[in-house]
Amino acid sequence: MQQTIGALRVALNKKRWHEARYALSRARALTNALPADVAVQEREQLSALRRMYAARNTPTAKKAQQAKSKAVGRAGGKKPAAKKSTAKSATQTPKPAPVRDLGDRFINRATLGYGPRNEAEGSRTR
Repeated sequence: MQQTIGALRVALNKKRWHEARYALSRARALTNALPADVAVQEREQLSALRRMYAARNTPTAKKAQQAKSKAVGRAGGKKPAAKKSTAKSATQTPKPAPVRDLGDRFINRATLGYGPRNEAEGSRTR
């Protein structure tokens, strides 16, 4: 039970939602198998982690995440100088689309209506 809760906590902290969902289902199965009076602390931890998982896409969680990302800044407050574009990159032509490789395929000409030619018609090219 403790291992499952630990795995769930790690998955939530690293925002691995699929792993967290799986760990929640495993923990739910374990708690359902145990009697109600056993592992009370684990059940409380699990309910708190379940609330964290449920609140992952709420507007409050998104605002908190944006506030954290804005807090990280550069020391000194200077912005890096913009890179000048070179004339070579401006005049460069785009690459053509790659040609699909069809491999060694043989076309059955008879099914397309191009059967073997008659000898009488073939002798027209004198």
